[in-house]
Amino acid sequence: MSKGQNKTGVIVAGLLLAILMASMDNTIVATAMGTIVGELGGLDKFVWVTSAYMVAEMAGMPIFGKLSDMYGRKRFFVFGIVVFIIGSILCGTANSIVELSIYRAIQGIGGGALIPVAFTIMFDAVSPENRGKLGGLFGAVFGMSSIFGPLLGAYITDYIRWEWIFYINLPLGLLSFVLIAFNYKESHEHSKQRIDWWGAVTLVGAIVCLMFAMELGGKQYEWGSVQIVGLFAGFAVLAVIFLFAESRAEEPIISFNMFRSRLYASSNAIAMLSGAAFIIASVYIPIFIQGVLGGSATNSGLVLLPMMLGSVVTATGGGFLITRFSYRSIMIPTLLLLVAGIALLTTLSTDSSRLQVTLYMIMVGLGIGASFSVLSNAAIHSFPARQRGAASSTLNFLRSLGMTLGITVCGIIQSHALTRKLTDAFAGSGQQAGGQSISFSDPHALLDPATRAQIPAPVLDKITEGLSSSIAVTFACGLIPAVLAVIAAIAMSKEKLDPATAPAAEEAEGYPAHSH
Repeated sequence: MSKGQNKTGVIVAGLLLAILMASMDNTIVATAMGTIVGELGGLDKFVWVTSAYMVAEMAGMPIFGKLSDMYGRKRFFVFGIVVFIIGSILCGTANSIVELSIYRAIQGIGGGALIPVAFTIMFDAVSPENRGKLGGLFGAVFGMSSIFGPLLGAYITDYIRWEWIFYINLPLGLLSFVLIAFNYKESHEHSKQRIDWWGAVTLVGAIVCLMFAMELGGKQYEWGSVQIVGLFAGFAVLAVIFLFAESRAEEPIISFNMFRSRLYASSNAIAMLSGAAFIIASVYIPIFIQGVLGGSATNSGLVLLPMMLGSVVTATGGGFLITRFSYRSIMIPTLLLLVAGIALLTTLSTDSSRLQVTLYMIMVGLGIGASFSVLSNAAIHSFPARQRGAASSTLNFLRSLGMTLGITVCGIIQSHALTRKLTDAFAGSGQQAGGQSISFSDPHALLDPATRAQIPAPVLDKITEGLSSSIAVTFACGLIPAVLAVIAAIAMSKEKLDPATAPAAEEAEGYPAHSH
């Protein structure tokens, strides 16, 4: 193995560590939230711990992606790691939920720089013939983080201290920092452009309004309240200003011209739609297993293990296949598997077995996996180095947006369906079911074995029937974005990653094919 190949391996290891750290963070924190709230208090504000991170991360993605095109990948990747580590240290010192939420926002800013820029560095630093394999490896890391995050979070919370779910980022982050800072040498040919301040400000404002409206609506405020309607109105106004600003900017943060590429536009559409379908399955399968089948409150990482292993298989396989087949011919069959898996999930009932659920989960996992590796390559395929950061970050941004919208909209539908079923079942007896106080709108109330044990069997049967029915309706909603993702895949053009032509195309643009 040559020295250059050695260095590339070191760079890839650094990128994978950073992606593992950032993508695992939310799942680790979710597992520990019960303990954190028990110690710090603030049950009414705990939603902000996740929301603050997501808002900051999503707002930062397109901005840092564009800045990395203008001023270089390395400095913004290193910036992301440093900010993420500082945020992690601060999170471990938090004395209240409000403090923790603020520090999580700092972490989110770092995450917004890390993930999209990492994919772009991989594309820049790795020779074309190896991009497919590494794309699969990156996708596999995303899948594995969904498994190990909750398990690690549960272990650390139970046997050490919850603060260490944040401190564990220090060794990972520092090692990634050293590997990239001292080994990645990028081209200095970056296009110095005017920063699109109007675009940056209106984009951040629009995302903040939308995310807070989604997170607070139906929880802390009614959907029709002045606060929520005001947030949606703020989002609409800022979004319109953003679109106008981007159409006039010399170097927009999100360039509409990039969407003229059929491959790029369809890749972004698939990422957004498949992300929405996948998150619905990820959230409601554990609820079904625990609330309907009466499974123990096994850690969510173990519950979702079959689905995540399925996603790792096709994420890795899809990455290996993109030099042999077109992106389109890989995405269509895998997304059809996603549609089939979610369609089967809609048939689940109180009579379903754990084996059935497991098989359906594997199908969903196999269906989503390729999107993690194939789409990241497809999105960047058509563009020279100076636009790859923006291309990669927009894809990641739209995938996150799809997940947020999917789980919020389907959460509302599930809640209403459950309330209606239980109200009908108990003949409008309000919140009292057979003498038991049941929260009709919160399926999580039925996940605690102690709570279930106190409910009389005939009453519990009606409740689980209602919960099962409402979750089946939610999966049916998840079918809509899944089917639309297949249509978007059919609309893809037929390019594939061709190592023979990629270097020539890049050098024609004035950028090195790859650097070590």
